[in-house]
Amino acid sequence: MGYTYDEIMDYIEEEDVKFIRLAFRDAYGTQKNISVLPREMKKAFSDGASVSIRQIAGYRDCPYASLYLKPDTDTLAILPWRPDSGRVLRMFCDVFTPEGEEYAADTRNILKKAIQAAENQGIQFRFGTETEFYLFKKDDEGEPTRIPYDQAGYMDIAPEDRCENVRREITLTIESMGLTPERSYHEQGPGQNEIDFHYAKPLKAADQMTTFKMVVSTVADRYSLCADFSPLPLPGKPGNGCHINLYAEDRDGNDVAKYAAAGIIDKIRDITIFLNPTDDSYARLGNSSAPDRISWSSAEESKLMYIETYKGKTRAELRSPDGGGNPYLVYALLIFASLSGIERKLDLPEEEIEGALLLPASKKEAGKLARESDFVKNIIPEEIIQEYTKM
Repeated sequence: MGYTYDEIMDYIEEEDVKFIRLAFRDAYGTQKNISVLPREMKKAFSDGASVSIRQIAGYRDCPYASLYLKPDTDTLAILPWRPDSGRVLRMFCDVFTPEGEEYAADTRNILKKAIQAAENQGIQFRFGTETEFYLFKKDDEGEPTRIPYDQAGYMDIAPEDRCENVRREITLTIESMGLTPERSYHEQGPGQNEIDFHYAKPLKAADQMTTFKMVVSTVADRYSLCADFSPLPLPGKPGNGCHINLYAEDRDGNDVAKYAAAGIIDKIRDITIFLNPTDDSYARLGNSSAPDRISWSSAEESKLMYIETYKGKTRAELRSPDGGGNPYLVYALLIFASLSGIERKLDLPEEEIEGALLLPASKKEAGKLARESDFVKNIIPEEIIQEYTKM
């Protein structure tokens, strides 16, 4: 339940807040924002804060000269690395037209529509992420290098794991901002790390991921490091994945995650461009433990989808996405694909089937599949499809 305008203003005064970041996102999920003074908040709540947005990916063909940001007060968070005196508050915003309607190509709006579709069918989803990133050193001029911060390996400890203190500060920072990290450790690659989140409702999970990437980059910079979420930062080394755990149940509490997983497998080729949006995404797939075949397993964690049932609850882990995906679009597409499987009570294909279909092998192939998909066209506005599939 959101806070009222008066409650927000009381909080701003009590916490000595001098600037408010009104944050939104581009088509790829990259956080953008404008900063306003407290006196501008009344206008932001009533009419929205005006922004000229045509220079931002996903909004270049916007028919309006300005769009309007209205804050979602459930996302209120103090930026803990800013000064204690004259603090900075951040709230995520939804994007509105001059007529007061939510803008169709705002990816947070697309996710909210998916959530509403699920609620209409009596289905509740939870998502949790396992996100990998590298930490690289900066040179004497503060520019990023390709030199990893350490040479440690999988789940190593200090002193080999030099990233330990950075992960600790990241975890404590995101927790202070209301996020729910679950565990962290050193991954396989040199300077590679993973931080996992406890599952959350889809909108909160997407907001968490946006905040998380900002915090990782900010904390890394404080250590004179550069954080890299890209799919394949170092040739010949493990790539960065963003594994997504999904839980689903109907209004009676019945576990429907296997039907949801079957729906995702059925639609995975159509939606891959949004889960893996860069050329390097396809260099990662099929290498190290990243999947390139459309298969699942209850015993082998390197397949496209790992499905396990524990104490009557099924968890489906999708392992193909990488950190370049926009979580709002990714979760929206996974919800609609899941709903298609649940509605049809679709059975999973044979486990670990020989000769399984391959995921798209290139961005070009993935883009072609998305452009030709009626499933995608019914969910994603044309401007965003064009943004992702242009070559």
